Amino acid sequence: MHVLSSRILLHPTDLDRSRAFYRDVLGLAIYREFDTGLGRATVFFIGGGLLEVSGRSEHAPTPEATQLWLQVADIEAAHTQLRDRGATILREPVREPWGLVEMWLADPDGLRICVVQVPEDHPMRYRPQP
Repeated sequence: MHVLSSRILLHPTDLDRSRAFYRDVLGLAIYREFDTGLGRATVFFIGGGLLEVSGRSEHAPTPEATQLWLQVADIEAAHTQLRDRGATILREPVREPWGLVEMWLADPDGLRICVVQVPEDHPMRYRPQP
C-alpha cells in the first residue's frame, strides 16, 4: 500500500466552537473549507498531515481513545502563545524521561493534545548510518 495523503477526522459536539479553537487558539492554517450539509467543515494543516473538523457527534471522544501529537520548534513560545489565547493547558512543558519536551492541553471537547519539542540532542534528530 502506497499512502499518498492522510487526514484525521474529528466530529466535535459543537462544530463552531471546535473550528474556532483549532483556528484561533491553536492557530492552525486552513487547507480548505466546504459545506457538508450538516455544517461547514474545515480542514487544517497539521504538519505533514491534515485535521478535518466537520459534522457533529453526540459524545466527546474519550481521552484514551484519540489524542493529537503536534511537534513544534519552540515549545516555550508555543506555551506562551497558547496560554495567552486561552487554551486549557493540562500540563506545562516538561522534559520527559524519553527525552522529548511535552506539554498537554485539551480542545473544547476534552480531546487531549500533546504539543512536543524534539531537543537537538534527541535520537529523533538523526538517522544512524548503516
